[in-house]
Amino acid sequence: MDQFPVPSTQSEARELTTLEDEITELAAHLNAATYRLLTLIREFDERHGWSGAGMKSCAHWLNWKCGIAMGAAREKVRIAHALNNLPQISSALRGGKVSFSKVRAMTRVATPQNEDYLLMIANHGTAAHVERLVRNYRGVKRSEALERDQQHHALRELNWYIDSDGSYVLKARMSPEQGARFVQALDAATGAIHEEQRNAAENVSAGTPDYSETPIAALRADALERIADSYLSKEENVVTGGDRCTLHLHTDINTLQQDGDGAEAELESGGSMSANVCAETSRRLACDCGVVHWLEDNNEPLHSSALDIGRRTRSIPPAIRRALQRRDGGCRFPGCTAQHHVDAHHIRHWADGGETRLDNLLLLCRHHHRLVHEGGYGLVLDAAGEPVFNAPNGRQIGTAPDTRFRGNVFALTTGNGRARVEIGARTGVPYWCGERMDDGMAVEGLIRRE
Repeated sequence: MDQFPVPSTQSEARELTTLEDEITELAAHLNAATYRLLTLIREFDERHGWSGAGMKSCAHWLNWKCGIAMGAAREKVRIAHALNNLPQISSALRGGKVSFSKVRAMTRVATPQNEDYLLMIANHGTAAHVERLVRNYRGVKRSEALERDQQHHALRELNWYIDSDGSYVLKARMSPEQGARFVQALDAATGAIHEEQRNAAENVSAGTPDYSETPIAALRADALERIADSYLSKEENVVTGGDRCTLHLHTDINTLQQDGDGAEAELESGGSMSANVCAETSRRLACDCGVVHWLEDNNEPLHSSALDIGRRTRSIPPAIRRALQRRDGGCRFPGCTAQHHVDAHHIRHWADGGETRLDNLLLLCRHHHRLVHEGGYGLVLDAAGEPVFNAPNGRQIGTAPDTRFRGNVFALTTGNGRARVEIGARTGVPYWCGERMDDGMAVEGLIRRE
């Protein structure tokens, strides 16, 4: 039997006022249900419920499980957290008195100090009125920020003079951006000098002065000199031995193999510096990279001698990479929509004898590639050659969201009734009578509540 029978004759049609009341009342129930949905989303995100399925974020989980577009999913997560600090707007949405569209606009600028004013506009105007108010208010704040930035730029200065003892004295005033970049460079140079002095103190006799007692202000002066030398010599920041974006990882087959004996691989950090990464990280990096085969003696890694160096080759040849990209299109992890910055993953690693063929490869984004290697997630192929992913607890991750029954209108209204949410045909209908909103007055009223 149909729940909503279609009238067979014109005389059986419901009155338009009755139809209008049903629409507005149901819209209010949907608003109240949206508040319940946002409350659940906030709790789910705070408890990282999405991470068990290997998702990147709660928005990605909503995109996969609930069929919500990524942009809308991110907005729902943002609004869900924003409402936690906005009790009046939350109460209005919970009671179905304002729409999600109005709440979405209000939460972009709402604070506990101005939410009552925003609600007044929302209750007496349409969603377009609220959107325009928020847009105009943000435009005013943007203009104020631009004016401040221009003032900072106009006031920038650096002065110096030579004191009576021959010392140079500097005084500077910088814009926030200039200051942040300067401090970052100064801290980097200061840290390098401090590290050099510490290493020098460890390698000299006990009679050498203790550099650790050098005042930080003195170290900063030395750091500023180094920054000047770097600019004048053009040698301080020259990169040697490879491209800026190249990582040099020294490992061996015993570390790359899944059941190998090696625990760590050496990752160059520049010069004589190095760091160690775990075997599984080296396996991930070696999945899709350039490989150079070295034959070395058995000395320590930093002091070993290269007996023979082979040619650099790609672990994934370009032709296979193009075919893989055409076949997969992007990350194959369930629910992931990443199409760029993806790695070609060997299902059976080449260090374990796996072949570099399409049926042993699939694309994974950096996030899920790390999960498969270091995160304990499993990946196998089923009888049909399709990838099957398992969480660290052994639970298989479905390839598509379930299609369970999602409820109906009657369950919605009953649920709101049980929650003591009183909703009628006029709930949520604004008190707007067609008058024009004074944009200047509206924005001024909002600014006064800052």
